[in-house]
Formats: sequence, structure tokens, C-alpha cells
Amino acid sequence: MEQELRLNEFKALYKTWKRGVPWLDHLLLGLLVWLESKLIDNRVRVELDEAIREWETLQPPFIQSPVYTEKPSDTSTRLPEMRLTAPWYIDTYDKK
Repeated sequence: MEQELRLNEFKALYKTWKRGVPWLDHLLLGLLVWLESKLIDNRVRVELDEAIREWETLQPPFIQSPVYTEKPSDTSTRLPEMRLTAPWYIDTYDKK
């Protein structure tokens, strides 16, 4: 398993703390990789918890129901003309 630091803060710490002794540098790298993974896991957990909490507090948006109209048809005597439109749609052609 290759140990690699992902955050620039930990890379800077490793660069300043390493001493040139291979076993000590390797031990330091292992410690920093472990600390970094714990820090990243904690950050992810906190961000997810906050996002879930925010999502749960949101109210669902008010959805207006569509407008259903029915009037006698001009072309057929038996079937009425039925229309289903969005509530924000204003039909200027029907206004007389």
C-alpha cells in the first residue's frame, strides 16, 4: 500500500519535519497519513450531517394544481371542450 499525503497542509508538515533518517521519516509519513485520513473522514461526516439537517428542514415548495376547464364545443354537439392548463398560463384568446 502506497502512502501518500493528499492535503497541502500535511505535505508542508512532512517536508519541514523530516530529518533524513529513513525509518524515522517513514514513521512520520505513516503518522501524518493516518491523521490526514481521520481529518478528511471527520470533515466529510460533518459536512454530510449538516447537508442532511439542512435538507430535512426545508419545506417542500408550494405547487399549484393545474386549472381544469370545460365548456361546450363549437364544432361538436355531444363532446365538450376540456382543457388542462398550468395555473400561471393566461389564455388571451379566450378573453372576449
